[in-house]
Amino acid sequence: MSSELAISVHDLSKCFHIYDKPRDRLFQMLARDRKQYFREFWALNGVSFDIRKGETVGIVGRNGSGKSTLLQLVCGTLNPTHGTITTNGRIAALLELGSGFNPEFSGRENVYMNAAVLGLSREETDARFSEIEAFAEIGEFIDQAVKTYSSGMMVRLAFAVAINVEPQILIVDEALSVGDELFQRKCFARIEAIKESGATILFVSHSGSAVVELCDRAILLDSGEKLIEGAPKSIIGKYQKLLYAPREKVASIRQEIISGGEVKDAGGSEVAISNVSRATQDLDSEDMDAFYDPHLISQSVLSYESHGAWIERPQLVDRTGEPVNCLKRGDTYRYTYQVRFEKGATAVRFGMMIKTPGGVELGGSVSAANLQGAVGLVRKGSVAQVEFSFQCRLNPGTYFLNAGVTGTVGESETYLHRLLDACLFRVLPIGDNMATGTVDFNCVSDLTLKNIEED
Repeated sequence: MSSELAISVHDLSKCFHIYDKPRDRLFQMLARDRKQYFREFWALNGVSFDIRKGETVGIVGRNGSGKSTLLQLVCGTLNPTHGTITTNGRIAALLELGSGFNPEFSGRENVYMNAAVLGLSREETDARFSEIEAFAEIGEFIDQAVKTYSSGMMVRLAFAVAINVEPQILIVDEALSVGDELFQRKCFARIEAIKESGATILFVSHSGSAVVELCDRAILLDSGEKLIEGAPKSIIGKYQKLLYAPREKVASIRQEIISGGEVKDAGGSEVAISNVSRATQDLDSEDMDAFYDPHLISQSVLSYESHGAWIERPQLVDRTGEPVNCLKRGDTYRYTYQVRFEKGATAVRFGMMIKTPGGVELGGSVSAANLQGAVGLVRKGSVAQVEFSFQCRLNPGTYFLNAGVTGTVGESETYLHRLLDACLFRVLPIGDNMATGTVDFNCVSDLTLKNIEED
């Protein structure tokens, strides 16, 4: 294994034996492999990848795709059926938080026991204990039996231990979906600090925005197989397309993703941005009005499979209705598209989202706040003209627009159709621009300087 690698996984497979009846386990033991009383379930099959030191990699996939099994294999809590896993560095895992605690022991005793399992000596735990206790924020309960804890207190203490062992490799499996909002923000802040320190992070989440913001690379698993790996924005787009696909089209979409190979760029956005005309890139006049640049076209449009609706003709227009894609900050624009319904639909809502080229969601809107405000019934053959008006408060740069329409399929709300990166637009440069970051919040500075005379 190269010294540059933190985790190396080669041809990894894991098979579980599924018994229909409890007594079949006994029969299998007595049969001594002469007869099989179980069914094989391959949770992982032939998965390979390498993760470099200091890299943050996200694992995404539908429920049952093998994500949690993969992390347990990397951590060593499960043994592989086939294949090899090599790790280089101290591992801290945020899997089923608190699952290793002894309910009869106090919180303090469990901290020392859990820290020892993670590789800390008693002296090292002594040095970190005050920080662990402060992070957990459970007060005097630290000396009470863990069986008296609420689930929230258990999670706080378990996270506090795992996060304070100064891991070289951090494994996170949806652990941040528990706890209140303040605790989740505190956890994210600590994970970001660990990332900045140079640790390697393997991160599983169903939150596409979290993967895009935290990860350098992403891997898509499905039915125990690795379909593709590459830039987070592109992988999340393909994952969501697979997630919302009609059942009869899942197999074809899987094959389409696999045949696409490894993704090297940021989902096509780099290609699209390079097509911006020289005239657009060189503009530096804040007095120029918005206009349309024919070279500024999204090359990374990703269309979800349709559930009976199709989004067509997405575009940005100015107040007069003229198409534009080079916008002036502070002006108001309209994002419009049509939706053609090939099937009837109920509880229909429309939406839009503005994103950075890296895939970070900046903001958007929906046509109704809840299903009660949605369009109750849309008949087959209908065409909806959708329009969202917004004031451009973005700083100069390049951005993407999504378009989506949702409705009720079966008993749940889902996308009837969705276009990722449907439109590409650019906010024109501004002379003497004092706004920083991505969004201009119209901040105004007020400076008072008092001169102090020297004695």
